[in-house]
Amino acid sequence: MPRRRFVAMGVGASALLAAMPNALASDDLVERALSPRFVGSNDAPIRVAEYYSMTCGHCADFHNNTFPKVKAKLIDEGIVRFEMRPFPLDGLALRAHALVRAVPETKFFPLVKMLLARQPVWVRAADPVAELQKMAKLAGISADDFNDIMRNRPLLEGIVDLRQKGMDDWKIASTPSFVVNDDLLIPGNKDYDEFAEQLSAFGA
Repeated sequence: MPRRRFVAMGVGASALLAAMPNALASDDLVERALSPRFVGSNDAPIRVAEYYSMTCGHCADFHNNTFPKVKAKLIDEGIVRFEMRPFPLDGLALRAHALVRAVPETKFFPLVKMLLARQPVWVRAADPVAELQKMAKLAGISADDFNDIMRNRPLLEGIVDLRQKGMDDWKIASTPSFVVNDDLLIPGNKDYDEFAEQLSAFGA
């Protein structure tokens, strides 16, 4: 399955996936897991798509400090529809993206919020995957389900493909990066005032 390699901790995506075992996977599960994840009105005039990595400290900072204001002032007011698109920077991020994508959609944003809020705990752990499993347990995910997700090769490959699409369509090279109305790319972490200023050209 040809795809460009991405480098993260010296490991390319193709090599990373080749090292992962296969697991039986429902086509419906994978299709659901790879469907868009967004919050806000579908009729919002401004559509923001964030490319983020679960292990990115700048992404965590944006979601811990800026995103609550974005949600209260722009999303909840019907101005912005905010989508999150996976752009894993390393193998651990790929596993974390698989985890948050595999849970029911109603649990997606709460689980992302928890993992980014507690990012240093699991990312810097001696055994980060084991620590990630502990976080999953807090979200009601059993050990068996967690292991199935980690072995779900079609899901992992699908996330890598979504990452590649971001590179192909928008030349995404770092996280977080924000695409606004399929027209403007805003790279880098922003505080609320700077982020809102960037959106002002679109009516925010």
